[in-house]
Amino acid sequence: MADLDDVRSLLAREHGLCVVTTSRADSTMQSTIVNAGVMAHPVTGEPTVALVARASARKVAHLRARPQVTIAVRTGWEWVSVEGTAEVIGPEDPSPHFDADGIRVLLRKVFQAAGGTHDDWDEYDRVMRDDRRAAVFVRPTRIYSNG
Repeated sequence: MADLDDVRSLLAREHGLCVVTTSRADSTMQSTIVNAGVMAHPVTGEPTVALVARASARKVAHLRARPQVTIAVRTGWEWVSVEGTAEVIGPEDPSPHFDADGIRVLLRKVFQAAGGTHDDWDEYDRVMRDDRRAAVFVRPTRIYSNG
């Protein structure tokens, strides 16, 4: 049975790259490539798969309307998929637990969980703020793999 340790391992080997699939209003699917990481949910402490996305991205609009999501990670012939429910936290998706500075810190933590590093965190923060970036947390309901 696959688990989040398998997800973490494959993400580390793929520099955090994975495929995120969301559902459009017409029930067709949209897939996109993102960087993600495994981390504790910032409020509940539950293990999640997390990523950073522009608040205006179609995947984020889909997740607001229909939070069911699938994330697939592969390295060579090895793969693992996570199905779950997404929560978006950001300037367009406020949370009572985070003010603007809390969101700034949260975006850094998600970026780092996805393997990201930065030479100028002030510049990173500026770009995240200007792009209206949001953190997306996926609570797994099913994890499976070919292993």
